[in-house]
Amino acid sequence: MIEAVLFDLDGTLIDTAPDMGGALNNLLIEEGLSPLPLEDIRPYVSQGGLVLTQLGFAKHVSESEIEPLRLRFLQHYRDTVADQSKLFDGFDQILESLQSSQIAWGIVTNKPEWLTTPLLRSLGISCPVVICGDTFEHRKPHPLPLLKAAEILGISCQDSIYVGDDERDVIAGKAAGMKTLIAAYGYIPSSVDLASWGADGIIPQPLDLLSHALMS
Repeated sequence: MIEAVLFDLDGTLIDTAPDMGGALNNLLIEEGLSPLPLEDIRPYVSQGGLVLTQLGFAKHVSESEIEPLRLRFLQHYRDTVADQSKLFDGFDQILESLQSSQIAWGIVTNKPEWLTTPLLRSLGISCPVVICGDTFEHRKPHPLPLLKAAEILGISCQDSIYVGDDERDVIAGKAAGMKTLIAAYGYIPSSVDLASWGADGIIPQPLDLLSHALMS
């Protein structure tokens, strides 16, 4: 039986693309450049601030200018961290079902704590364990954050599921000895061959998770 389900944050549990895309576009406008369509930004949101900054500015500035722009992007994002972000459709039911089935759940993300905490607080989300990208000395794809989450919850990794929308999530989950599921509804470029990640399953929609968690 599954004892716990752990989730990646951006592109898996919460749809943060509108706010992250908005932050990038605010910075582009500030720099006198044209904003990008959200559909062009969305596939890269799970890859973090550096990739998003490069997406917006790599054609316009030198490599040495990217890091200062990344820091400004993150501050823009912090100012609007939960303006439009929300749980993906179906997660109210999913979390209620997990809790009623006495299956623990938590969040393991590479997002730093100073962005994660205000996001979760603004959305009224509380769970037994939240591991951020700067909680420990390693972050995904290293398995340490997942191992620590399991330790905090007091559950076995082999009886746990990790759900994410980036290959790093699958690598980390497999290294931790967890069952891994790909959130195919998340921020994944259409050209990616999901089967090549070697996960235990692919869920096209959030509610598909329940068949894995409650019937395993």
